[in-house]
Formats: sequence, structure tokens, C-alpha cells
Amino acid sequence: MKAIWTGAIGFGLVNIPVKLYSATQQSDLDLDLLDKKDHANIKFQRVNKETGKEVTWANIVKGYKYKGEYVVLDDKDFERASPRKSRMIEITDFVQEDEIDPVYYETPYYLEPERSGSRAYSLLHDALVKSEKAAVGSFVLRSKEHLCVLRASDKVIVLNRIRFAEEIRDTSELKLPAGRPKAAELKMALSLIDQLTGPFKIDKFKDTYTGELRKLIKAKATGKKADYPKLKVTHRKSTDLMSQLKASLKRAS
Repeated sequence: MKAIWTGAIGFGLVNIPVKLYSATQQSDLDLDLLDKKDHANIKFQRVNKETGKEVTWANIVKGYKYKGEYVVLDDKDFERASPRKSRMIEITDFVQEDEIDPVYYETPYYLEPERSGSRAYSLLHDALVKSEKAAVGSFVLRSKEHLCVLRASDKVIVLNRIRFAEEIRDTSELKLPAGRPKAAELKMALSLIDQLTGPFKIDKFKDTYTGELRKLIKAKATGKKADYPKLKVTHRKSTDLMSQLKASLKRAS
């Protein structure tokens, strides 16, 4: 794995030098965009709006329009804006992890200690385990400040980027139901939940769609005709709810 950020965790007056690694990888297929006419690859170009000519990455800079003129910024400028946040994951709070609404979670990363920070890293890891707490902090990654949560998982400290409150949309514009379910319906729904309740085991959940898509690709590549299942979505009246719940319970048993 290649580190995407290097810096330190600020834990009180203790600095823990660390490297940040992406904790996830894609499981979907890498699909190319093609021209419908001849199946040639579509190429995206970075073009100068004034001249219409392509611009190489080496000649592309970032800028912010200020009073009608662009102020050009380079990597050093982003770091100078806040040297500490650019190189420090500053822990400011410790909380119970279940206090954080899952809607705020964004992207997970692994934190690996530099050799000089191994002992302090282990100390923070074990302290998180013993206290059953998660650490909340912030840092700058790719010229943007991120709020984050640090928690212990097995032997590693996992950093999860989380969203700021202002990044979550208000639900007031949604058309949500005003009525409440009938007592009998709620009782039946709770029975169904009880039947389907068990320990969470992530390994039992698989990306089956990608596998089915591979089969379809193989069939089309070999000229075979495959029977594709069709799903028809039906909108039933709310009076059918009890019968649907009863059938679900029977199916789950």
C-alpha cells in the first residue's frame, strides 16, 4: 500500500508520527466509455477555454477568483495557510462512538505509526480500547479540512473522515408520512425483525451484482442468449400491509 498522507496525531502534548493509508478498494468492474459508432475509447482532455488547446497536468494550477482576478495557489500556499493542520491530526474530544450518527461517516483510512512513534501509537490504541471511546479531531487532506474519528480496531487505529454538520441536508423538504402504523401492524413488524435478528457478520454479505454482470458480459462476448430475470415493481394499497407482513413471517420461519 502507498501512503496518501504523512504527519502526526496530536494527543495532548504527545505527537505520534503516522502514515495514512486508504482502507478500502473497489469491487465493481472497471468499465470504459466508448463511442457507440465504432467502440473507440473516449478520451477526456483538459482544454484551455480561450485557445481550445489541450493543457498538460504539469501546466495546470489552482486558482481562486478574487475581485474579478485569479489568485494562483500552489502546494506550499495550502500548507502555509495552516501548517499545523496540514501535518497534524489534532485530537480535541473523546466520545462514545454510538453518539455519532452514521449519516456523518464518509471514508475510512488506516493509520500506521512511524518507527519513532510505535510506543505512543500502542498507548493511544490501548487507551481507546480500555476507555471504549473514540477520538474526534481534524486535519487537512488535499487542500480541504476534514473532521475525523479515530477508533481502535484489532491492532490498528482506524481514521474515519466524517462530514461537518453544515454538509448534511435538512429533511424539511421531504414529504414524510404524518400518520402512524396500527398497533397490530407494528407488532407483526417487530416479530419479523426478531426472526431476522442475529450477530452482524460482514463476511456473509457479498457483491453478487458484479458477479452477475460478469456472467452477462461473458454471455454477450460468446454470442450466447441468456434469460435475464425481470423485476416488476408493484404499488399495493396500505390495506395489503398485514397480509404482506404475515407472508414475510412465514417465509422467514
